[in-house]
Amino acid sequence: MVRNQSKEDYIEAILLLRKMHGSCRSVDVARHLGFSKPSVSIAVSKLIEEGYVIREDHGELVLTEKGIEEASEVLARHEFLCNFLINIGVDPEVANQDACRMEHVFSDETFEKLKEYVGRHA
Repeated sequence: MVRNQSKEDYIEAILLLRKMHGSCRSVDVARHLGFSKPSVSIAVSKLIEEGYVIREDHGELVLTEKGIEEASEVLARHEFLCNFLINIGVDPEVANQDACRMEHVFSDETFEKLKEYVGRHA
C-alpha cells in the first residue's frame, strides 16, 4: 500500500485534536500543523470528498468510520515508533519528530515485522 503522508498527517491531527479538546475545526488543524488556513481548507475538502471527514454545519470536523480507522492506525504507528526510539536512547523530542516522518514510509509488512522483532527482544 502506498502511504499518503499529507492525508495521514491531517486525519491524525483531527483525531488528536478531538481527543485533546473534544472538538476540531479547520483553524485548529492549521494551528496544530503550522499550515495556512487556505491550505487546510483545500486539504479538508479533499478528505471530505474521499470519505474520511465530515464537516458539520457549525464547522466542526468529524472523522468518518473510515477516517477513524486510518487515523488510529497512523497514531499507533507513531506511538510505537516514538516509544521505540526513546527506548534506544533518542531524546524524546527528536524521537517524536522522527516518528512523525517514519510512520509514513514503512510498508505494512516492514512495520509488522519490526513490531514482532521488538516484541521478541523486549
